[in-house]
Amino acid sequence: MLETPHVIVGAAIATKVVNPALALPLAFGSHFILERVPHWNPHLNTEKNKFGKITVVSTKIVILDVVLSLVGGFYIASRVLPDTGRFITILAACILAALPDLIEGPYFFLNMKSKLIERWIAFQKSLQVDTGIFTGLLTQLITVIATFWWILG
Repeated sequence: MLETPHVIVGAAIATKVVNPALALPLAFGSHFILERVPHWNPHLNTEKNKFGKITVVSTKIVILDVVLSLVGGFYIASRVLPDTGRFITILAACILAALPDLIEGPYFFLNMKSKLIERWIAFQKSLQVDTGIFTGLLTQLITVIATFWWILG
């Protein structure tokens, strides 16, 4: 799954569950639940194995996704200002919701190989429910829209 739905759902959890001791583990756990939703994302592991690096197209998709994630996460967090404690909790939830994917970044983009990360990638891949690009992006768009509706409603 792209990072944007993970981040938005993590932010929503921290918005609705104000106790950080509950919100932060729930945001982290949401990552693994969302991986079970049929989705599409660039197949970084396949590209790395096939070409030895990530393609330019996939890199651009990742950059756009990261920008959207940052904008969405900061927007949701900014809605609770001037309560800086909740603001920080929401941002932490955003990071935790995306963390299982973020720790793979150095492997894919900086060529930092590690058996531990390779096992982690295999574990994550075992959870994912991949589908075609149209259906996979649609499910993620619906997830983001439904999550904003939950937050703003």
